[in-house]
Amino acid sequence: MNKRNIHISLNEAKSSAGSLKGLDIQVGKIKGEFWDEKEGPTPFPDHIDLRNWDRTLLARYKPLYLPFCDLCCLCTYGKCDLSGGKRGACGIGMEAQQSRIVLLAACIGAATHTSHGRHLVTHLIGKYGRRTPINVGGSNVDVEAPVIRLVCGIKPKTLSDLETVLDYLESQLTELLATAHTGQESDPIDFESKVFHAGMLDHVALELADMAQISVFDFPKADPDAELVKLGLGTIDSKKPVILVIGHNVPPAVDIIRYSQKHDLSDKIEVTGICCTAIDLTRQDPHAKIVGPISWQLRYIRSGVPDVIVVDEQCVRADLLIEAGNVSAPLIATSSKNCAGLVDRTLDNPDDIISDLVSGKVPGVLILDPDKVGEIAVRTAVLVKETRRTKKVSFIPTDQELIELAKRCGGCMECTRACPNETPIPEAMKSAALGNFVSLAEIYDSCIGCGRCEDVCNKDIPIHNTLVAAARKKVISEQFFVRAGRGAIQDIEIREVGGPIVLGEIPGVVAFVGCANFPKGVSEVAEMAREFAKRRYICVASGCSAMAIGMYKNEDGQTPYEEYHGRFEAGGIVNVGSCVSNAHISGAAIKIASIFAKRNLRGNYEEIADYVYNRVGAVGVAWGAMSQKAAAIASGFWRLGIPVIVGPHGAKYRRMLMGRKDNEEDWYVYDTRTGEKVYVGPVPEHLFITAETKEEAMVLIAKLCMRPNDTSRGRSMKLTHYIDLYKRLYGIMPDDIHLYIRSSADIPITMKEEILPIITEKGQSDQIIPDPTLLTSQIRKRNGAK
Repeated sequence: MNKRNIHISLNEAKSSAGSLKGLDIQVGKIKGEFWDEKEGPTPFPDHIDLRNWDRTLLARYKPLYLPFCDLCCLCTYGKCDLSGGKRGACGIGMEAQQSRIVLLAACIGAATHTSHGRHLVTHLIGKYGRRTPINVGGSNVDVEAPVIRLVCGIKPKTLSDLETVLDYLESQLTELLATAHTGQESDPIDFESKVFHAGMLDHVALELADMAQISVFDFPKADPDAELVKLGLGTIDSKKPVILVIGHNVPPAVDIIRYSQKHDLSDKIEVTGICCTAIDLTRQDPHAKIVGPISWQLRYIRSGVPDVIVVDEQCVRADLLIEAGNVSAPLIATSSKNCAGLVDRTLDNPDDIISDLVSGKVPGVLILDPDKVGEIAVRTAVLVKETRRTKKVSFIPTDQELIELAKRCGGCMECTRACPNETPIPEAMKSAALGNFVSLAEIYDSCIGCGRCEDVCNKDIPIHNTLVAAARKKVISEQFFVRAGRGAIQDIEIREVGGPIVLGEIPGVVAFVGCANFPKGVSEVAEMAREFAKRRYICVASGCSAMAIGMYKNEDGQTPYEEYHGRFEAGGIVNVGSCVSNAHISGAAIKIASIFAKRNLRGNYEEIADYVYNRVGAVGVAWGAMSQKAAAIASGFWRLGIPVIVGPHGAKYRRMLMGRKDNEEDWYVYDTRTGEKVYVGPVPEHLFITAETKEEAMVLIAKLCMRPNDTSRGRSMKLTHYIDLYKRLYGIMPDDIHLYIRSSADIPITMKEEILPIITEKGQSDQIIPDPTLLTSQIRKRNGAK
């Protein structure tokens, strides 16, 4: 039963028809649950309730700390030097301090998604009503909210049910944030357990937000054949008035589309987007266009193409008001979390607001009513288009201007030192000064659009602009396709692949998630996705990584979304949607336990996480992870036992969770059939690890999809991919292959002659394949076994 804000007080009551005094009844919500599943042990868990599970994982995957500096500066006792085993004035050590910073990042990320969910649900209830039904897939999806069912133990039916979940999330996040205060938690492993809890809460918030918007905005509902939508700067008709939306909270963008449709302007204006608002916008209207990931903000705005810029929340550059002003584009802020110093004009007359924006009297406005944003953005764009024709609105230099700018470069290398990817800008400038733009154009491909190079240039060269100018032909030809975010995975899809995944016959599920802080541009993500789709893994994607996969063409001119199907089955590349759609990825793993294995989900987190960890060969790849939100998303996967690989910049998250394959004692599980402890090898070897190169990541993906429950046939298939990739990319046989072969039946048939001598040399003997678990509660004793 759901109970919320129930208060009953009776002071004196008399009999049969009369006399009641001081009766006080308050009822927020009483609702019975009609559900066959028995409630599990941990509905609405506190962080303590799953602490034992967390510590079981953390005993196997011990934190490896990578501190930015040796100091703690969080309170006025500091700065405290924690190097060399020293402790701070409050008594905290280096390890606990690093874990505390990780917790703060996870809490910020989870709070951002929870706040997003609260804002969205409150808005939708206000506009459409509390009884608006939840519908993420109609008859194709019976397990409609696997994460909420698992964590909270409730089955949400209407938007009002989501408020109960939000109350839980907000209370838990407050408690987690309190533990980061000076003089609170002291143990690094308990800090890490709380990180896991923040991650679990984050996935609940993700699912809640996407369920709400799918239900109300008529996004694709678990549709494997969702439409292909246009992606790239080259797809935009700059002759029309152009509106740019940036952020993650889609209602204002939806109302822009609806206003333009209502007034027959859909064909007369271009609505374009960057980051997750762009993905969600195209889920609502496939005719909208995605410019690119978060890193495309500067290049697009400085091109002068957008006439009006609308920002909501999350991953919005803090200098956009300045950048918009430079190109005479009015900016409309739409979120209380990102007011940008602008005057709140929400209650003003739209005509007055539009007049002020078009005349340039104000550089921008804050409007917190999405309906009003729709009208003002469209009308302003139409009018501003004419006034901007007489102004300099593009700051991308011509070829001759580029040559003159390049001649100013003194080769000081400050730009290279400031660049996160250490790109060789001075050498490229030297060539550009002679009229050869090839090297600068190559840097454009790997540029993450941060602009740090410009801040340190002592010659005031607009370096980012020169990169765009050098790659002018590439920019114009940026015309790609990405499949619109489909949302949830259908139950029938889970039913069909559950067995092959658990038994290892589909070698794994690879999720490409996270931001656009890529070490060598977007192409690496697409290349990895194509490689594993070819090998008949199931590839899923979300957010900026889903866009990155689309920004690639094969020799036939096809993007990966045209080349591969969008079904959740072997050989597919599935775009689930925006950042909040990541819950459908963790949800798919949870649904395997429910639909295939018939395990109860309701408030039963520990058992399901144990099932996923031991049986579901899934791995996340956040190749460009940058934000605190990405940290929270990764943390939610860890608690489910799903490993995550990050790119080289991921080391800046300050700690990894790595296994030690040389410590045999770490790799024992219980056999549920006998209760005996059985050695299963280092599978999966790591829970969180950074890879320096795409090649290292691909080898790790194949390795981390192995699980204790793999059948011999399944393990043989997984080893085939691991060995093949390792030999192709490194030129040698992996030196740890013997750790993953339990018997000769595991050896790939085509490699037996090569591998048998290695096994013989290592003195390997056959091992049993258990029914694995890390939990004593899951042991089913047989024949009196202990």
